[in-house]
Amino acid sequence: MSMETESRTALHELIALLQEIDQRWSGPEWNLHSAQDVVGSHRALMHILEAGLVGYFEQNASNPDFRRIVTPSRKLTGDNSDAIYFDAPVSPEHRYVIHGTLEGAAYFSLTIEVGAEEGHMASNTAGVINDNDLEIDSNGHFTLYLGGEPKAKNWLALAPGSSRVTTRHYFEHTSAAAMNPDLEPRMRIECLTATAPPPPPDDASVAAGIRRVCNAVRTRTLGMPPMANSEPPGFLSLTPNTFPVPVPPGDFGLAAFDAHYSMAPFFIDSDQALVITGRWPECRFGNVCLWNRFQQTLDYTRRTVSLNRAQTTLEEDGSFRMIIAHEDPGLPNWLDTEGNPFGLVFWRFFLAEGDMAAPQASVVNLAELKNGQASGG
Repeated sequence: MSMETESRTALHELIALLQEIDQRWSGPEWNLHSAQDVVGSHRALMHILEAGLVGYFEQNASNPDFRRIVTPSRKLTGDNSDAIYFDAPVSPEHRYVIHGTLEGAAYFSLTIEVGAEEGHMASNTAGVINDNDLEIDSNGHFTLYLGGEPKAKNWLALAPGSSRVTTRHYFEHTSAAAMNPDLEPRMRIECLTATAPPPPPDDASVAAGIRRVCNAVRTRTLGMPPMANSEPPGFLSLTPNTFPVPVPPGDFGLAAFDAHYSMAPFFIDSDQALVITGRWPECRFGNVCLWNRFQQTLDYTRRTVSLNRAQTTLEEDGSFRMIIAHEDPGLPNWLDTEGNPFGLVFWRFFLAEGDMAAPQASVVNLAELKNGQASGG
């Protein structure tokens, strides 16, 4: 007979959750109707489970450490080929000091997330500080304080409900920063008010860790309604191939206050291409990424599935023309769909200035585009 422990009970809860996700999230209830859809959902689930284990199983707010949220092989919640993200648990009951480096990032920010206790998906953003507001030394090093008495500089409050800190380093290089180990910033967080080392793991703490993993997985699967069944944020268009004007996301969970976003599905047949025209705005950082329906970037280790300003070939008038297609059209700024007829296009602009215009897109015949008979836009 198996020995009954709280950890075993929690493990059975995780197993039952994975079974429910397979039965519901990986099926028609979430608008998945093909074998390829189901396979994609299972891959996404494995990435989410890995993220839950890395980020939540043995993390606590009195003894936090920064861990990378996403990597080239762990993709979720709209990861980005040009960005390196870290997060750690925090609590308004404590004070913290963070030591970090920029490593030449074009843009850096730190946000405080609300509602992320016990592994849940953050519901709101309670504060943000970016590199404009930080005192940073000549080597790109900085020290930042969280919570406690206000400081004149390099400080953020921890409001009630504050439960996670997220950092963003964005790079505009000609290759994907997220896969370059030489670019990884050094980030360290220390709790200043913890009075003793954490106790050794026991039945209760292991069970609690497993349940945090359950919460992380549940809120990123069953807790996320299908896109077509929910009220979209202002930056999201549900109409394929039509982009809204970029707007700030507000205090949307896991969003950055000082960003502008624009997002829409793409849909093209095998003999078609989507031609997108526009201009990069005045901003600190800008890029566009292709995601699958599970908000995972496509494979940027071997394909061009995103473009930042440094990677974009501009027209003589300073505008751009990008081409989303299933095969290389032999023209600049090709974004590779990996053969997916459907996906998501996500634009990010940080610290943008002036008027923002929506990128314009049109579906054209791929053969005509290759022959110079179709321009799009």
